[in-house]
Amino acid sequence: MIQHSHTRRARRGMCVVVALIATACSGSDSSSTEPSAPADSQPVGTDAAAPTSAATPNTEATGDEAPGDTEAPSDPSTSDLANEFDGTIDLAFDPDDDPTRCEVSGHSCMLPFPSDALTVVDPTTVTGRRVNIAATSMPANAEGVNVDTSRHNRNDGFSPGSAALALLPGVDPAGSGLPSITDIAQSLAPDSASVIVDATTGERWPHWAETDSNAPDDARRGLFLRPAVNYAEGHRIVIGLRNIVDADGNPIEPTEAFRAFRDRLETDVEAVEARRPAMEQIFTDLENAGVERSSLVMAWDFTVISTQNLTGPLVHMRDDAFAMLGDDAPAFTVETNERDDESRRRVIEGTFDTPLYLEGEGASGTGLNLPDPLDPDAVGADLPVADGTITSRFRCQITDASTADEPGAGLLYGHGLLGTERQVTSAGPTLLAENHNYVVCGTALIGMAEEDIGNAAASLVDPSNFSTLVDRLLQGHLNTLFLGRLMKHPDGFAVDPAFQSDDGRPLLDPDELSYYGISQGGIMGPVSTAISLDWDRGVFGVPAVNYSTLLNRSIDFDTFQQILDPAFPDKLDQAIVLLTIQMLWDRGEGNGYVNHFRTPLPGLDQKYALIQGALGDFQVANVAMDVMARSMGARVGVGAADVRSTDVEPFWGIERIDSFPFDGSAVVLFDSGTALPPTTNTPPRDGIDPHEDVRRAASAYDQAAAFLRPDGMVIDTCDGGRCVIEPRE
Repeated sequence: MIQHSHTRRARRGMCVVVALIATACSGSDSSSTEPSAPADSQPVGTDAAAPTSAATPNTEATGDEAPGDTEAPSDPSTSDLANEFDGTIDLAFDPDDDPTRCEVSGHSCMLPFPSDALTVVDPTTVTGRRVNIAATSMPANAEGVNVDTSRHNRNDGFSPGSAALALLPGVDPAGSGLPSITDIAQSLAPDSASVIVDATTGERWPHWAETDSNAPDDARRGLFLRPAVNYAEGHRIVIGLRNIVDADGNPIEPTEAFRAFRDRLETDVEAVEARRPAMEQIFTDLENAGVERSSLVMAWDFTVISTQNLTGPLVHMRDDAFAMLGDDAPAFTVETNERDDESRRRVIEGTFDTPLYLEGEGASGTGLNLPDPLDPDAVGADLPVADGTITSRFRCQITDASTADEPGAGLLYGHGLLGTERQVTSAGPTLLAENHNYVVCGTALIGMAEEDIGNAAASLVDPSNFSTLVDRLLQGHLNTLFLGRLMKHPDGFAVDPAFQSDDGRPLLDPDELSYYGISQGGIMGPVSTAISLDWDRGVFGVPAVNYSTLLNRSIDFDTFQQILDPAFPDKLDQAIVLLTIQMLWDRGEGNGYVNHFRTPLPGLDQKYALIQGALGDFQVANVAMDVMARSMGARVGVGAADVRSTDVEPFWGIERIDSFPFDGSAVVLFDSGTALPPTTNTPPRDGIDPHEDVRRAASAYDQAAAFLRPDGMVIDTCDGGRCVIEPRE
């Protein structure tokens, strides 16, 4: 095997910062009923499909095909184009904006982003394209180190939830008629200043526009166009910005390079002319959507990563590991089994083994064990190879609600931000176990567990290291699947005396298994659930998806921001860094898997989600929860949709539930009286954070229990209206 070295330059001087982060992370899922709980195969090939409704676009894919054709797209540089020019133009580029490796039509080398100008034709990929970002095109950190893009360049497209980022210095979003975060419907209006088109289907795509409120200078203030529902995997997306003005109402002019394309002005720059056929197709796609070519200030396209490329490594690890396991239960050892009379439960701790797909012993900071590309027997260059096993810790609790006569249903718990398996005995899972007879078990989601805090910090100083965080996440999800198998297998936990009554009968019912995750557990739970062979239902508490949207909107990122700011002082560079690391994060984050609650991955049953959010959440933004719900195909009750909101239409684009019980996925927003969140990309800070209120509310855990049963349904626990709960004391 090739041993892949990963930079550790960023670790210098990190000790104090790591200590600060450990303190900051203690707030997530912090409340516990005991003092020790800290705070809070072969690749597949079917692209996701979303429901069609009057509010949201039809994201049904035609399969993992190159957009518009089953063949790989032709190289734009060799496409036929009538040499009909209306004049000429002289272009000069800054040395840092080399047109042979940059997106030439924007104000910066990497902008607009994402863009197919940063890809190359590759007939060996599902989409027919491959990302091709030069490291020298990426921002450099304070030490002068450019972000290594070798892992990004394995992708055959960009993130399905990626914001589009452009630089239009001085842009006035409201004056230009750009759709705001409070009126997403405006993005589909005929006069919207921003137009996003799924060129594979021809449909307009809902989104909102916002400038970066964290940037101090209008000259470097990025403009984000964020999709209101994740894009269909494998599709080609076209974006146009038209009639853009500044705060004085003056038109913002396009770059000279874009004007060369739009106005058919010939240049003597080979790279520009090579891009011209692709730009002509972009103009045609936008004209078909009713956008006049002459009105455009900027336009570009990008290809969304295919399902196969996105989920392939983790699905391969699952299939390979479970094939090795066969009909057996994973190996495990019970280390402690302690009765807590005050809490009326027993707490069981131990270890279990999972095939290891990381380098070395799989410690924090190690990457996937990828095969030698010259090995003729290698399955694929992006598919890791197992080498030994990794031993992980588990923690379970069995409350007195579970008896030999009525054994508890199995419930996997996903912990909070950078937490551990100890959070299994925190308030949320404990209340569900006590009141509804669940046996709850969990393990640390390595990659984003307490032991990974140092690597997370190092990866912000030098994002070249970020792939190791994601690689460990994939192993963490596999570990979660194996723990689930231990709970489900008849020869697993149920046969161990620690999980039995005094007369040797099981207290755990292996016939039932589901998932419950809070905060980070709600963000990551869709990954494990979407690929699981053993459970199909998940309750995701105070969740969302897409960290590139979440981070600037979360108070949890305050401490990490102290690391990112000196490493990348420019806010536009930070935006580029976060969007590009999201391309990697998607393989282990819910953003890459929520589409597959609408259309399951091959060979799996329908997946179901109950999303329970906290209105005004300081840590996980409500707007990103809404994107999660739309992407999953979740619905909202008519009464529950009548929430306090700054939106023109709360829960826009989410279909309503007219009657209960409801068989499907749903979203519910619980209101404990906190102020409404800001409409900027900044965190809420007014009042008391409601993040921990939902898990304690009987209306929430009663609803969760009704949903999680094998024949579960969504029930209304809010008397037909919005869900009002008490704030925690």
